[in-house]
Amino acid sequence: VIERPASVVKELLENSVDALATRIDVDIGEGGMQLIRIVDDGEGIHPEDLPLAVASHATSKLREADDLFRVQTLGFRGEALASIAEVSRFRIRSRRHDQPTGAEIEVLAGVHGPVRPCGSPVGTLIEVRDLFSNTPVRRKFLRQPATEFGHVSEQFTKIALAHPRLHLVLRHNDRPVYELPAAEKL
Repeated sequence: VIERPASVVKELLENSVDALATRIDVDIGEGGMQLIRIVDDGEGIHPEDLPLAVASHATSKLREADDLFRVQTLGFRGEALASIAEVSRFRIRSRRHDQPTGAEIEVLAGVHGPVRPCGSPVGTLIEVRDLFSNTPVRRKFLRQPATEFGHVSEQFTKIALAHPRLHLVLRHNDRPVYELPAAEKL
C-alpha cells in the first residue's frame, strides 16, 4: 500500500475526509521523505481506539460483518496506518468533541508506545517522519524531493476536486502551495 510519500498522503487525506473534517492542513518536508503532517478538524479518535488504529488487519470503521455490504467510506482507518507506522516515526494525536483532553500514541518503526494524554484541539494530527528510514532498499527507489512532491500535490488535487466543501491547505518546506477555501460547488 505504501510505495512513496504520495501513497501516505492519499491514505491520510481519505481518513480525514471519512472523519467528516471541514478543514485539512497538509505539511510536507523534503517531498514527504522527511515529514508528512496532516491536521484535520474531524471527529477525532477515542483514546481507547488509538492502539487499534495502528494495528494490522484492524479497523474502527466496521462494527459488524454486515457493515462490509454498506461501506460508505474511502478506506479502513487502521490498515494503512499500521503499514505507514511500520516504515517511519509515526505519531497520532487526537481528541473527540466529547473528551476534555486529547491522547496520543507514537510508533517507531512498528514498535508501539503507550497511549498518553495530551493537549489537543478537536480533530486529529498525524505526523510521519523519516519515511522508509528503516527500509533503505525502499527509500533508494524514491525520486528527488521535487518529483515526490509532484506526486503528493497530485493526490492533494484529486481530493480537493472531489470534495469542494473542504478547506484544504498544502505547504511544502514551510511554503504555502495551495490554500483552497471551502466552496459550494466545483
